[in-house]
Amino acid sequence: MPRLHALELLPDAAGEATIRDDWQALRDAGLPSMLDHRGGTNTPHVTVISVPAIDGALERVAADSIASLLPLSVSTAGIAVLGGALITLVRLVAPSDDLVGQVMPLRAATTGHPHPGWTPHVTLARRLPRDAVQRALDVLAPRTDALVLTTLRRWDPDTGTVRTLGSR
Repeated sequence: MPRLHALELLPDAAGEATIRDDWQALRDAGLPSMLDHRGGTNTPHVTVISVPAIDGALERVAADSIASLLPLSVSTAGIAVLGGALITLVRLVAPSDDLVGQVMPLRAATTGHPHPGWTPHVTLARRLPRDAVQRALDVLAPRTDALVLTTLRRWDPDTGTVRTLGSR
């Protein structure tokens, strides 16, 4: 599978701190955490699309449609357990109808999505052993916080860089 290019929404500083608290709680419990990801571009985010290629035209459409909604408050909506033998633990995000209305045409205009549909979330941990899921759930505080999404960025895995497409 090729490395996937992405468009991502980032929260403001308070939202980032909230998610990093979750990351730290998992690490403090000796569990996998996104804090284990050493990449310099690793930060809490909601992936809009993740596909083999993103061209300039798609970037402009995303900037015009999605970035125009920013800042956008979304609520966290619980924790989901994704995957098979190894688990990805995520905090779900409840997007506004306006955001869904802008994201779905972008997804429809692109191919190579690793998963159908869109399940907006912020990743808390990857490669979590199945037998550690309950322990992970026990250390994560229940949250119904609002995350204020303020930045749309583009991740380019070929160059290892991110570029801001819109911010408010």
